Amino acid sequence: MSGKLVVVGTPIGNLSDFSPRGVRALSEADFIAAEDTRVTRKLLTHFGIHKPMISYFEHNKYARGQTICARIEAGETCALVSDAGMPAISDPGELLVAQCAERGIPVTVVPGPSAVVSALAVSGLPTGRFAFEGFLSVNRKNRKERLQELKAERRTLVFYEAPHKLAATLADLLQALGDRRVAVVREMTKIHEEVLRTTLSQAAERYAGGGAKGEFVLVVEGAPAPEPRPAPRAEAAALARRYEEQGLSASEAARRAAAETGVKKNEIYRAVVSDRPDGGQGRKPDETD
Repeated sequence: MSGKLVVVGTPIGNLSDFSPRGVRALSEADFIAAEDTRVTRKLLTHFGIHKPMISYFEHNKYARGQTICARIEAGETCALVSDAGMPAISDPGELLVAQCAERGIPVTVVPGPSAVVSALAVSGLPTGRFAFEGFLSVNRKNRKERLQELKAERRTLVFYEAPHKLAATLADLLQALGDRRVAVVREMTKIHEEVLRTTLSQAAERYAGGGAKGEFVLVVEGAPAPEPRPAPRAEAAALARRYEEQGLSASEAARRAAAETGVKKNEIYRAVVSDRPDGGQGRKPDETD
């Protein structure tokens, strides 16, 4: 008999979001690995599930992971849950899944609510491409370096943040990234759910005094597309000469080349006529800059 690890997504607030398949997975597991057994006990009690649990969290994940893997290899099925949302996403369960993969232990998943995609969906910002950053480092140096790395990231950025760190994080985002659009999403699926669509400067001002309550997801607009770099003058001049060969005047050729390359018309015109034997002295009346 072979066991397996089942990664089970749990509600991020509203218990009604727990799927029938999730209930069945917990009911059929031999034991449950939980980030906080007290939190998971409330979920189990609500659905009438009675299963033994083992704590699995950040500070015991290495040793406890070995224990869990050994039990699975002995034939037991373990359901992995976090306090809320998908285990292994910005969560200690990431290591347990990796340990199982290394040992050839089967891993299956029961999808469930995710704060990342839920906040992104209601943000009003581009959702086609995004980068999930989780919680920023509390180390000031590491945080500053990471934000500098993200400054040019064009994808929408998603961060988690605790209420007591929100003001500082918004201020850091504003300083590092500039004033961009942001959706401050609070207490998703709960009674006091709130989506504030604003800018980083306005959000930083709003929460500067502290006092934020609830769990937050910050969805930040990506960096703007870089300004197109003007083509080198030589390339622009070559383009203008091709237009001249098609019958256009030097002035019109320079105008079209300027529109396509971003190089100034006058610079292109001077480059074109200076290559002529007369240095442009014999230009026609319409060939002016």
